Amino acid sequence: MSYYLGIDCGGTFIKAALFDTQGNMSACMRENVEVISERAGYAERDMQQLWRVCAEVVRRTLAESKINPNEIKGVGISAQGKGAFLLDKQNRPLGRAVLSSDQRALNIVRQWQQEGIPEKLYPLTRQTLWTGHPVSILRWIKENEPERYAQIGAVLMSHDYLNFCLTGQLYCEETNISESNLYNMETGAYDPALADLLGLSEIITKLPPIAAPHQIIGYVTAEAAALCGLAEGTPVVGGLFDVVSTALCAGLKDETKLNAVLGTWSVVSGVTDYIDQNQSVPFVYGCDAQPGQYLVHEASPTSAANLEWFVKQWKDLNYDMINHAIASLPKAESSVFFIPFLYGSNAGLGMQAGFYGIQSMHTRDHLLQAIYEGVIFSLMQHLEQMLKRFPNPTALRVTGGPAKSAVWLQMLADLSGLTVEVPQVEETGCLGAALMAMVGDGIFKDARTAQQQIPMNIISIQPDLSTHDKYRRKYRRYQALVNHLANFNTELQQNKL
Repeated sequence: MSYYLGIDCGGTFIKAALFDTQGNMSACMRENVEVISERAGYAERDMQQLWRVCAEVVRRTLAESKINPNEIKGVGISAQGKGAFLLDKQNRPLGRAVLSSDQRALNIVRQWQQEGIPEKLYPLTRQTLWTGHPVSILRWIKENEPERYAQIGAVLMSHDYLNFCLTGQLYCEETNISESNLYNMETGAYDPALADLLGLSEIITKLPPIAAPHQIIGYVTAEAAALCGLAEGTPVVGGLFDVVSTALCAGLKDETKLNAVLGTWSVVSGVTDYIDQNQSVPFVYGCDAQPGQYLVHEASPTSAANLEWFVKQWKDLNYDMINHAIASLPKAESSVFFIPFLYGSNAGLGMQAGFYGIQSMHTRDHLLQAIYEGVIFSLMQHLEQMLKRFPNPTALRVTGGPAKSAVWLQMLADLSGLTVEVPQVEETGCLGAALMAMVGDGIFKDARTAQQQIPMNIISIQPDLSTHDKYRRKYRRYQALVNHLANFNTELQQNKL
């Protein structure tokens, strides 16, 4: 038998799983990776610790599987996008990595917006511009830590860094780096004019070569093999942006389906063959796993991580208890709202989270219900935008941790009025990355062929139309509340209050 290792480096966990060529999983292990937030708005990760945890998770997965490492024919990594993982000129970690949920560059992005920079970038990059982009972080470092900026030898994203740790080779994988605002979507290459526009002209030489998702970028070194248990010389491919990996495993291949991800981020994505020049909405486009196709998505860090924060405050909570408690409450009748902006916003720079509408009769269960609703309301804003670009989807497929919650999924179906489909695919990030390793090894000719090997058992959830109007009414109130808070936030920023 031949096996392929997929690694998924997310916002909370790093996972590793082994698959055969039919997509059957032999073993999977995971470990939490610390997000360091020592200052308000900061989200960092110790790069050396990340590699140590990754190596240990791989080692544990191999031990659990009892598979001979020589039977593993390839490795792929799927990881969260954006952020900045910097190496110095000796290829050593240059301080902590800055994650996509980091907001230290808030004032820089505001200044760029005032100068009209996003409008100049978009026709070339097909990207919006916000705090977690590599360019925003790099500009902040240039202005605030010039000595560190001068030492930059390579600019990477998270799976590029882990690929380097495995192979000693420097590359930037295309589905991720294509969303960096340094990549020209028309030419399919880095564009020095973009770096100049952002005041980062010197950074263009720090960008490693671009690698396709299935391209073999190197081989596991002896040093890495000793740490993680893989065989020296095992091929490693470029890998995938985790949103692309999830869409691949959700069965997206054309404009007939959308995928909603509920994880650290709320993401709604679709796959298309072309960039629609006639849309007034600045949709984000990135390179898809399939050559010649694009992944279009709307996203914000307004998802299940908000619930994770709440659960940490009460050690007696578990997810079965939470789902049971919410299911016992009347749907969409509570006056309590939760604004899910603990880690960022989709309603304006600098917006923050909070509850509103609490009265003395309310309990902790009402707060939990409001968190569930708030996450779905935020996702709905992205879904409504995406329906302008993909107006006739036959299904809304859902992946991510909350896809295991029937209560949360029913809430999404009831609010959207759409049939929600849940692919019964374990560890989509790991599997998508492993499929790219299979393509790289010649097992499949391309991503679409590999996609056909995924067992696609689907659970469908129909909307309860008797509660649809109730959810829509509360959703409109949520939108009104967020709009008022946005005005309040603007006045705060302008020192009017």
